[in-house]
Amino acid sequence: MTATEWLLFIVGIQIIHFLGTHRLYVKAGRKSWEAIVPIYNAIVLMQIIRRPKWWVILLFIPIINLMMFPVVWVETLRSFGKHENKDTLLGILTLGFYLFIVNYDSNTSYDKDRDLNSKTWFGEWISALLFAIIAATIVHNYFIQPYIIPTGSLEKTLLIGDFLFVSKFHYGARTPTSAVAFPMVHDTIPIIKKRSYLKKPQLPYFRLPGFQDVKRNDIVVFSWPADTVRQFFVKEKGVRKPIDKKSNYVKRCVGTPGDSLEIIDGYVYINGAKNPLPDRAKTQYTYTAYNSKGISSRKLLEANLKDFSRQYRIKNITQESYDQLTPYIYGPVNNDIDNFIVSTPSAGIPNGLPKKLGIIIEEPLKAVKEITLTEAEAKGLSDAGILDSIVRKINTNKTANPYFFPNTIPYDWNEDNFGPILIPKAGMTVQIDEKSFPLYKKIIREYEKNTVTKKGNTFYINGKETSSYTFKQDYYWMMGDNRHRSEDSRYWGYVPEDHIVGKPVLIWFSIEGINDGIRNWKIRTDRLMTTVGGTGKPISFFPYVAAIIIGWQLIVFYRKRKKA
Repeated sequence: MTATEWLLFIVGIQIIHFLGTHRLYVKAGRKSWEAIVPIYNAIVLMQIIRRPKWWVILLFIPIINLMMFPVVWVETLRSFGKHENKDTLLGILTLGFYLFIVNYDSNTSYDKDRDLNSKTWFGEWISALLFAIIAATIVHNYFIQPYIIPTGSLEKTLLIGDFLFVSKFHYGARTPTSAVAFPMVHDTIPIIKKRSYLKKPQLPYFRLPGFQDVKRNDIVVFSWPADTVRQFFVKEKGVRKPIDKKSNYVKRCVGTPGDSLEIIDGYVYINGAKNPLPDRAKTQYTYTAYNSKGISSRKLLEANLKDFSRQYRIKNITQESYDQLTPYIYGPVNNDIDNFIVSTPSAGIPNGLPKKLGIIIEEPLKAVKEITLTEAEAKGLSDAGILDSIVRKINTNKTANPYFFPNTIPYDWNEDNFGPILIPKAGMTVQIDEKSFPLYKKIIREYEKNTVTKKGNTFYINGKETSSYTFKQDYYWMMGDNRHRSEDSRYWGYVPEDHIVGKPVLIWFSIEGINDGIRNWKIRTDRLMTTVGGTGKPISFFPYVAAIIIGWQLIVFYRKRKKA
């Protein structure tokens, strides 16, 4: 909606409110004109229904106001003698227009001494639940949001199954842009699997003041700019989502506004210098390990290395036994029934399962195996003497391709050798020509809402001939620490400032094997209540928190016993 459309919408709401309540204001001892003055009319209404004035603030908070409007409608009806359940239902189902009938009813009278407590247990329960949801939604949208790490793009730094608290106030909370949405869910309503929001109307982007900017090497949660999916792993036509309903991603910010960034042989260089990562960052790469006698999976596991795959040759395989193996395998490598081979994660096939299924398995020793490792792990594995050699995999193939940003030929960048690029900054001006336009076309068209046309070698932005463009907001470059297993800015480009969600601050819970079924879950006790940022080895504050809680409960128990 444009500014003019929003102005007309607000004026319309005020007129509707005046027409539906001005006589009620008079019957409550106020002036009829007080019903049409924006904001002031809401303050007066709170006095009429005998509710706190700070409720007015809730009426202007997106999403929260959708829950508050029915409350105010019902409270207004009850203030004028409409206490029955049918009045409550009519007030809500008519979206407040039932107040028009009450407003123009000559028999309506104001009950200035009404009991503010609900007359039924059901009403009291609903009121308590509603305000609990409102409080939780405020916390969720503007202060702290829980988040679960679903993939291994930051593996070793953040693990699959880590439960995070993401701070919204560090960078400043982004107010919702979807004016009408289901509270406490993201883009889909659970169980019924339906969209949780209306695409229109959309509120303008606004961010509350924060107390720090996004810094280079911060781990950041953001709305995935390229998100066009309703459900992951399900093919369908691209879905256009509002900013606040795009899928949330978590990556490390390696480039900030104004930086020049280049990736050389897998290492990130900023403004010509290699980017120094914090000591908690566990950057990983794919390595190719060699051993002429074969590489033992058991020895890799004994070295606490788990990011590799295994292959098993299976005899006596049947469709029924294969179905039982499915949860533990990636899939078949060879479908020949006489040489049936499957690939599995490093955990392999559980002991005892082959006997139960009546199959025979063996794991041939491979002379070559790909393993995802940090550089320190690769050095330790090399020093252990169980390999002939180990080599970091580097993609040096410079072939024009559309897979990496800017997703157009003739650019020939890849995951290990990329750029250089300039990361846009608000107010920065760049030249627009045949070579540079692919780098900035999505920013100009999609993120900053301009029309771009090209006639011959001349570019037109919003109908005006131009050879330059000045950016309206800041942009960032996000990458995963698991460099060869991360879908990040190398694939879809810059992250706009208005897509920033928050900063992970605490791992409050962590489950190993969270995607392997509840029976295979293991709690990582060493990660409970650990901070995400900081330096040095992460320290779990769980024992201290548990001690405080137990100590407090003992004090409460002692006091109650002493009083008794």
